[in-house]
Amino acid sequence: MPYRASAMVALLAGLLVALGAAPAQAGAGYRYWSFWEHGSGAKSWTYATQGPSVARPGDGETIGFRFAVSEDSANAVQPRGTADFGTICAGTPAKGGDKRVAVVIDFGTAADASGGDTPKKTRTHCARVDEGATAGEALAAVAKPLRYNSAALLCAIAGYPSSGCGEKTGKSGAEPDTGAAGDGDGDGDGDGDGADKSAGKSDDGGPSAGLIGGIAAVVVLGAAAVWQARRRRV
Repeated sequence: MPYRASAMVALLAGLLVALGAAPAQAGAGYRYWSFWEHGSGAKSWTYATQGPSVARPGDGETIGFRFAVSEDSANAVQPRGTADFGTICAGTPAKGGDKRVAVVIDFGTAADASGGDTPKKTRTHCARVDEGATAGEALAAVAKPLRYNSAALLCAIAGYPSSGCGEKTGKSGAEPDTGAAGDGDGDGDGDGDGADKSAGKSDDGGPSAGLIGGIAAVVVLGAAAVWQARRRRV
């Protein structure tokens, strides 16, 4: 391979190694209610893949909500306390045409609280609702008032927090959403995925795969052009 082409390839290899080895910068977190599911017979919580207004838990299942600061669903913290349906709904008998859904509400810690708010103690409820009810309807049956913002994001459960909605936190300070009340029928998934991300960066603050791929393509094309030009001279 001609010298210039080999030099370009060497540059590419060094660049990719440098990008891949660059330490990920800690991303900013978001303060929000995350939504979890604990199916009948499950051994642990599972981060919900649907919002509360879409998910329809079955009779005998448990749903959970946890208020905390986290970057995304990958590092979200689970609700604390028991998730056992039999324990939570022991005093609520079954009724034809209805279903029973255990609800765990973890208001989080003081470190995650919005300014001026004090977290409430973790609560559990047994919601007896219509067979076709969603998780959001089960939550509303036992933990009013709920608050949603104009984008239908679940902002507050049982009035907590008193203000804000999915605000960004970090060294730059919070960027609060006023959490204006919506119509209450939104997805309320609270996953923070709608937050803006800087172009060319991955979720963990490092360079994105797209950025690395784009740089690699430019360098490879450059090396190919040099090689072709060299061939024409030979």
